[in-house]
Amino acid sequence: MRFIKNTAGNAQQDDAKLIAEYKNTGDLDALGTLYNKYMHLVFGVCLNYFKDEEQSKDAVMQIFEELVTKLKIHEVQNFKSWLHVLTRNHCLMALRKSAKQNNVSIDDTFVENSEFVHLDIDNTKETQLTIMEKCMETLPEEQRKSVDLFYLQEKCYKEVADITGYDMLKVKSYIQNGKRNLKICIEKNSSE
Repeated sequence: MRFIKNTAGNAQQDDAKLIAEYKNTGDLDALGTLYNKYMHLVFGVCLNYFKDEEQSKDAVMQIFEELVTKLKIHEVQNFKSWLHVLTRNHCLMALRKSAKQNNVSIDDTFVENSEFVHLDIDNTKETQLTIMEKCMETLPEEQRKSVDLFYLQEKCYKEVADITGYDMLKVKSYIQNGKRNLKICIEKNSSE
């Protein structure tokens, strides 16, 4: 069996030379020569993961683009094994990314289905606002003005006193009493 040559050692030496040349000079031809030797294997791994020929061809090109930067920063002893791991990781990341981007399509008949129940959430808010408006009208004028300016128009005590002409202590009292009366009124009308 002397006629069978072990070329694995030579291939690794050739790969190491091309890697060194690329790292030293940045020559893309050296990288292209190196990658070309294993491109069919990269395509095979991609096809195994993607099950789609066009997507696999795109991945082969993307992996070459990754090589341009990654080979400069990694110390590679066995290029073929390292490239296989890089290819597998690329495919797994691409599959994970596409799984996140899958959208669920809603069938038009589902949206128009007469049995589909619409929750009327806004109706409860509208009811609460109507009750509050009615209760605001029941407050004495000083309390109503003070509560309106303080809570709804977000004025401070001093601004409320300046606008209404009421004394600062009276404003605080009107707001406190108005708030309490408003709460009682809202609770009473909400339970009905």
